[in-house]
Amino acid sequence: MHGWWNNILKVDLSGGDFETLSLPEKYFTLFLGGMGTGLRLLIDEIRAVDPLSPENPLVMCPGLLTGTGVPTASKTTFLFKSPLTGTLGRSVVGARAGVALKNSGYDMLFITGRADDPSVIVIENERVRIEPTDTWGLDIRRAREKLKEEYGDFSTAIIGPAGEKKSRIAMIDCDDRQAGRGGAGAVMGSKNLKAVLVRGDKQIDVYDRERLNELNREWRKKLREHPSAKADMDYGTGEFYDWMNREVGAIPSRNWKFSYFKKVYDSLKDNEKSKLDPYYWVPRYVKKRTGCPGCNKPCGKLFVVEDGKYACRVDGVEYETLYSLGTNLEVDNIEAVAKGNEICDIYGIDTISAGLTLSWAIECLENGILKKEDIGLNLSFGDEDGILRALEDMALRRGKAGEMLSDGVKRAVERINDGMEYAIEVKGMELPAYDVRASKGIALAFSVSFRGGCHLTSCIYGTELSGKWWVFSGVDRFSFKDRGFMVKMHEDLMALYDALGICKFSRHMFYAEGLVEIVHAVTGLDVNVWDLLMAGERMVNMARIFNLRQGVGKEEDRLPHRALNEPILHGKSAGGIVKEEELEEMLGQYYSARGWDSEGKPTEAILHFLGIDDIEMDF
Repeated sequence: MHGWWNNILKVDLSGGDFETLSLPEKYFTLFLGGMGTGLRLLIDEIRAVDPLSPENPLVMCPGLLTGTGVPTASKTTFLFKSPLTGTLGRSVVGARAGVALKNSGYDMLFITGRADDPSVIVIENERVRIEPTDTWGLDIRRAREKLKEEYGDFSTAIIGPAGEKKSRIAMIDCDDRQAGRGGAGAVMGSKNLKAVLVRGDKQIDVYDRERLNELNREWRKKLREHPSAKADMDYGTGEFYDWMNREVGAIPSRNWKFSYFKKVYDSLKDNEKSKLDPYYWVPRYVKKRTGCPGCNKPCGKLFVVEDGKYACRVDGVEYETLYSLGTNLEVDNIEAVAKGNEICDIYGIDTISAGLTLSWAIECLENGILKKEDIGLNLSFGDEDGILRALEDMALRRGKAGEMLSDGVKRAVERINDGMEYAIEVKGMELPAYDVRASKGIALAFSVSFRGGCHLTSCIYGTELSGKWWVFSGVDRFSFKDRGFMVKMHEDLMALYDALGICKFSRHMFYAEGLVEIVHAVTGLDVNVWDLLMAGERMVNMARIFNLRQGVGKEEDRLPHRALNEPILHGKSAGGIVKEEELEEMLGQYYSARGWDSEGKPTEAILHFLGIDDIEMDF
């Protein structure tokens, strides 16, 4: 099978051994490799498990197109049961390690068990070994430097102290790119696994190399010349930060009290910029562009503060972090936000979850639900130094703040049995930078996302806020009509992108139609647009089955208290709210569009139609 080695490397850390598995051809043709095949393996392997037990696998799934030279196809997905949400955990990263894994002759890495001592997995073509390591306790940068001194030039996937201490918001770092959400780092830490090191020198076998090279040249030119490419490369993922504040009013601040950075924008003059606006900070702090491996329109930035108390060096600052550690905490100092970004990156926690958990704590302090002595800190919105100290405490599980906040906002609420009205989460996952009250489609997408509050499961925010994308036009973001089908189609396409390893910032260039000929050139499969979208649809249905097995169903398809009970008071989206009856109607639309029953369970008919009715529906 072209483009697919049919080699799954399964490592058992408990037994200290490994084996290479082959799969039936349908695992490739139905799911197109990557996340799709990895998810099917995960469903076959486990039922309900404790996410921090040895029985919870960690699956590393490079996309089908990752490493083939297809522009922006660099993505690798980590799959696991999330210790943060109890749902399917999916964390995607542009990783050299994923490319190296495929160049070693493996389609994915399936890790089970728990090592007796802190260990690393080293993969170099057919040579695989599990070895003890003395890097446990080191931050990610120091650990990577030490491992490369010891082993040489390997690509790496590493956890920091947060993962070692099983923080449920811990991430995995892949050479300065992060698999951030859902607690993948905690799963890795629970296995006593500090790092995976990979390198290989095999060329991926493709069906039509000459045609693939032609297509890659054509698409590199198209992507580079696309109108959005220059802004992305010059100013990064936060390029539309000012537009979201001034023109849309959908970037939350002060723990979602407001839908724009009210504290700052109410006092800015027309041409004055927030200090968080990339048009302000890129010329002052950015040394060069950075990007995922093989990307020809890199949107990353090497951000450097040379000296002072906020001296730092970070790959960023991404839009979501401008929100989570900036607007959300009412910090308009880009140096402080970048320093917070660096703290999260080197110790290994997700910036979105960390920032939203802190904003919850601050609002609880303001309202007397928490007291200073409860967390050992007297935090307030805009308190730059206090916020940075609290981030370190969380990452290191240090002191009262660390113990209370290191596992995300849902666990913090449970620990004090109070403050739920200030918790901005869905299924336990803290929400990203799009106020659902300003866009009904985003509201539905966040409520049903299989991994919890997530903008990347559907990426519908672009369509809703601009009013058009792909086959959709004339979209009114304040309407809840026909949102079920819209969300379903967006999810199917984005699941396909995860299977293929394509960057979702290319979605308005490739769409689905542009991928048909590329998939054929790599695999030899004769596919059309609907074949590709059905692969995505299978993945979403399998994710739902996974969650139902864990006891997560319709009751968890909800939104935060604030979104349902407090309308937006100021800014361009003033008056916005998601009413309970609107959410219920949208959920009904969505379940119907998916072919699920009224309880949100996939029906036998839809699973038969998709060819996955052999999966046990034991829930």
